[in-house]
Amino acid sequence: MTATSDFQIAPSILSANFAKLGEEVDDVLASGADIVHFDVMDNHFVPNLTIGPMVCEALRKHGVTAPIDVHLMVKPVDRVIGDFIDAGATYITFHPEASEHIDRSLQLIRDGGCKAGLVFNPATPLSYLDYVMDKVDMVLLMSVNPGFGGQSFIPSTLNKLRQARQRIDESGLDIRLEVDGGVKIDNIAEIARAGADTFVAGSAVFGARQESDLHRYDTVIGRFREQLSQLT
Repeated sequence: MTATSDFQIAPSILSANFAKLGEEVDDVLASGADIVHFDVMDNHFVPNLTIGPMVCEALRKHGVTAPIDVHLMVKPVDRVIGDFIDAGATYITFHPEASEHIDRSLQLIRDGGCKAGLVFNPATPLSYLDYVMDKVDMVLLMSVNPGFGGQSFIPSTLNKLRQARQRIDESGLDIRLEVDGGVKIDNIAEIARAGADTFVAGSAVFGARQESDLHRYDTVIGRFREQLSQLT
């Protein structure tokens, strides 16, 4: 199991208030988040249209220095990779189904100075990792079908997480295992036990402000940490 000190919380700004995005990101980082998760959808590969590289660049210009984890749900993907490298992304992950040449797309990301990753939808097999583990810095498992926030966690993801964790451990490589979709206070520990070390949470984090009107997100992120700290 991953050491509790290595767990990272990555709030998804898909659920943030876009009218106050800089403030929202500042607050969530000040409340203990580690990574800013960036959901990029093109209304083609997935049925929603969200944000592009200009928003990523704007956050950097605003002063955000934390890692920005860009999840590309676009097809074709290679053209957009360069835009997000220039915009200041830290991680760039994409779906194997969105690339004609997975090895090339991963190398594009790394050549641009970013960390690269593959994303697996609930029904996408992990076999896409077979020949590219040496080019992967992150594996992201979707625990919902991508497109919209607020969905429920798909339970079969737990077994898939165990399989991905085994692959990573056997490789001996430094690869993060991220999970995205339906992560909440009452299931984050179970998800961690299955092997995840990085947790994307959108509505569970940003929805806390709407419920309590708190200025910051200390309570919900603190409760995530509390749950993770109890793992042995």
